[in-house]
Amino acid sequence: MDTRHLQTLRIKIIAMALTFSLLPLFVLGLTVYYQFSEAYWNKIMESARTLAQNRRDTLELFLSERIAQLQTLAHSESFAKLSDELYLEKMFNVMQANSKSYIDLGIIDDEGNHVAYVGPHYNKLKPVNYAEADWFHHAMSAGVYVSDVFLGFRKTPHFVIAVTCGHGSRMWILRATINSEIIESIVRLGQVGRRGDAFLVNSKNIMQTQSRFSGDILTQPKVPDFSPTVAATVERHWLGNEEFIFSTSRLSKPKWVLVVREDPNELLAPLFRTRYLGGSVLALGVIIVVVGTIMTTRSMTDELMRIQRQKAVTDDLLMQSGKMAALGKMAAGVAHEINNPLQVVSEYAGRMMDLLEKKDLAENPDLKEFEYCIKKIDRQVERCRDVTHRMLRFGRRMDPTNEVADINYILQETLTFLENEALHRDIELEVTYDYDLPEVTTDASQLQQVFLNIIDNAIDAVGNGGKVSVRTAAGTQREEVLVEIHDNGPGIPANILNKIFDPLFTTKAANSGTGLGLSISHSIMEKLGGRITVDSKEGEGTTFTIYLPCGPRLA
Repeated sequence: MDTRHLQTLRIKIIAMALTFSLLPLFVLGLTVYYQFSEAYWNKIMESARTLAQNRRDTLELFLSERIAQLQTLAHSESFAKLSDELYLEKMFNVMQANSKSYIDLGIIDDEGNHVAYVGPHYNKLKPVNYAEADWFHHAMSAGVYVSDVFLGFRKTPHFVIAVTCGHGSRMWILRATINSEIIESIVRLGQVGRRGDAFLVNSKNIMQTQSRFSGDILTQPKVPDFSPTVAATVERHWLGNEEFIFSTSRLSKPKWVLVVREDPNELLAPLFRTRYLGGSVLALGVIIVVVGTIMTTRSMTDELMRIQRQKAVTDDLLMQSGKMAALGKMAAGVAHEINNPLQVVSEYAGRMMDLLEKKDLAENPDLKEFEYCIKKIDRQVERCRDVTHRMLRFGRRMDPTNEVADINYILQETLTFLENEALHRDIELEVTYDYDLPEVTTDASQLQQVFLNIIDNAIDAVGNGGKVSVRTAAGTQREEVLVEIHDNGPGIPANILNKIFDPLFTTKAANSGTGLGLSISHSIMEKLGGRITVDSKEGEGTTFTIYLPCGPRLA
């Protein structure tokens, strides 16, 4: 299989596997995260709404209690008693014992005069007439009035609660100044986190309490205008480059609006942690899937390549065996065809020798020349007969066999096929036989093909004038026979030494080799139970060693 085609196939398999494995993973992860995010956002918004409503309820409860205290005092005591500042102070102390929320207490008649006063600003406030003050007119008309925060004669921010009471045609007001710090403390409980904020605004969008980040009291806040708010709301607004959640809720008396600001980054911290954790788990899953897919695909393609190589070797062996079988049959046919005329030539040469022994020819002056020529013919006939006998033996050995083989004889017979080429190229063939080799049971035909391939490669490697050495020997323990074939050629580079037995791999020039000889030889030796090793250094030549096990070979 082409390496480029294999790489393309590997990429396609990886792409398909990752698509069908990661796509559902991403869809599931995004769906779960989206649903979780929506649910968490809804929970945060509802929590913000609840926080604002709870703070509002607490403020209204505080103001309602103060109003109820003042109304109880105003309706349970007469104007005359309360106008007595000693008695008024006594009532003030009783009220302060239960709640430290009052700053001062005063009785004001229907003309705005300060009839009685108890508090820290006696000299400053007792002479004041409130007939022109806005809160005075609202209190006289409404019966109960809670003012906005204002500076007044004190020149400090404060607000008052006024309760109107009357007997007959006489109307008077019980007025109390409330400690705004208590209101501030209740509002501050709505500040959540490091960047949370909470404050009150009146109907004119003027801040009634101090804010952490949105501005000072009695100024307009640096946030959207929430003063028109009627029902409780939760909104998301951008301030510059930052997003905040604003929850609002309106008080009934006075008509203030409680504004609570929260930083979603703080509120969403658990969601972010979940997202990071989910992202990490997803990334880890993706890495595992990708690595597993690549490893599995590589294993599959490597196995496919191994099968293709094995198939190529098997196909090449079958093709080579077919060629050798056809060559054997052709060699046997040619040998039979040549043996017949050679037999005739041999018979007539013998007949001529018989004729030369007759008396009438014995004295012929060319008798010796005739004898020389006839002997020459007979020797050439014997030589041709040897060649045809070898061809016949070669043809008969095409089918696999399992027989006792003489390694020296097989090697010698193989070299006869290469002697002429070596002689023609002035290559020295040096052969050293060990004539005390152990017995080997093998397939002589297949083994001869191995010898032929390796020696032929050695002859090609050394070139003209080179040297090829062949040696047989027994193993150290005589458990195997080895055949060593060494050439003094250029050697094989170290970076390709481990590839020379691969199918279709060749170091020869284009159209000079198929790259199958060594692969087929390696496969044959594995089937015969032997092995081939190679040792090569550039510039020093190459040595192939063939090992064959001794004794009977299992079929």
